[in-house]
Amino acid sequence: MNKFKFEKLIIWQKAMDFGEIIDKLTSDFPAKEKFNLSSQICRASDAIALNISEGSIGQSNPEQKKFIGYSIRSLAEVVTCLFKAKRRHYITEIQFTELYNESYHLMNMMSAFRKNIK
Repeated sequence: MNKFKFEKLIIWQKAMDFGEIIDKLTSDFPAKEKFNLSSQICRASDAIALNISEGSIGQSNPEQKKFIGYSIRSLAEVVTCLFKAKRRHYITEIQFTELYNESYHLMNMMSAFRKNIK
């Protein structure tokens, strides 16, 4: 029962799932990162879906494109945090590669969606 337009968007659904994966991942980060890297990556990953939904509600097409752009920027922030987490040995190379590839796929989906907004 989808009441909001964004609930039907595959990019929103994927972004929601991605945010949950990132949230779970950070539970294994050291306690010293709770208010630093853990918080930053969780806020950025949540912002992806938040901006998709915000842009889809009663906005003009240019406004929706702008919010998809914000989502893409938030995704870039997540990727940078993943690099930091890998360098600090909080995640494995395999975890990094899986999340990096998922990030790239999500970015391509959002870019294609943005191009199709008239």
